[in-house]
Amino acid sequence: MFCRTGIIEQWGTGTRKVIDWCRNNTNPAPIWEAQSDSVVVTFRPAPGFTGEARAQVTPQVTPQVTPEVTPEVTPEVAKLVAPCRTPMSRKGLQGELGLRDDEHFRKAYLVPALASGLLERTIPEKPQSSKQRYRLSAKGQECLRQQDRP
Repeated sequence: MFCRTGIIEQWGTGTRKVIDWCRNNTNPAPIWEAQSDSVVVTFRPAPGFTGEARAQVTPQVTPQVTPEVTPEVTPEVAKLVAPCRTPMSRKGLQGELGLRDDEHFRKAYLVPALASGLLERTIPEKPQSSKQRYRLSAKGQECLRQQDRP
């Protein structure tokens, strides 16, 4: 939703923008909660937004994400799935794809793959660890199965 409305450019880049947008529009900061394989963002109304004005707001329902590869999976992220059949380091993944620019790899490939739930860290409690490896999540394994189908 945020990407389609232009609040963020791509997945993983707009958290700060969303918070700033809320602040600039006198709304409290959103609440971010992890639930299963998703993140639920709760927006609260600005102070004084009650009664008749609240009744005029129509709640919107976000469709449930299916285990299939959704349009949010960029071609770059889809390319990253195949080399991850075994856990690999960031440098190893980058090398498998033949990419030299660390920042481009991180922004265009790794961060979106983690945000979409296709990849997961082997040491999630220490994301900056030198021993960190990345592996396919259950969703990533399903994506790989879909790619392997004729």
